[in-house]
Amino acid sequence: MSKEIDLVKHLDEVNKVASEYLKGTDTAQISKDLDIPRTRVMALLNDWRKMAANNEAIHARAREALAGADQHYSSLIKKADEVIEAADQTANLNAKTTSIKLIADIEAKRLDMLHRAGLLDNKEVAEELARMEEKHQILINILKDVATKHPEIRNEIMSKLSEATDGVIIVDN
Repeated sequence: MSKEIDLVKHLDEVNKVASEYLKGTDTAQISKDLDIPRTRVMALLNDWRKMAANNEAIHARAREALAGADQHYSSLIKKADEVIEAADQTANLNAKTTSIKLIADIEAKRLDMLHRAGLLDNKEVAEELARMEEKHQILINILKDVATKHPEIRNEIMSKLSEATDGVIIVDN
């Protein structure tokens, strides 16, 4: 009976750690939040991976969850695109800038989710990152162009761009 109780406790602990990990929480934070040594968190995650790798029902649920999350990300991007269109019509450049940054953030989160799920190999990740960098540069160029044409909001756009790119952006006047 004691072995069964220990197994249930272990599986409960595995479930708690895996749930946090799938939410995007890093192992150090999981360790802190659940008051479990980080080495134990890593061991529990390895146990979870082994169990998941050998269980077709888990694979099916994981595929469904990933597909649902991917659809949700697509829906969020579509809504942000709608905000951009509305912002274009009303010349609300702040909303447009925020929505462009939001789309980039959503895409990054989607890629991270797929990577964590092991669905992207290194080649795919590299290709997707290259595409994202190209899109990122295009968006920066668009915003620079808008800032040049609309000096009344130039400083705000440059400030937000600097936040998004972790650097100083210079626009020619």
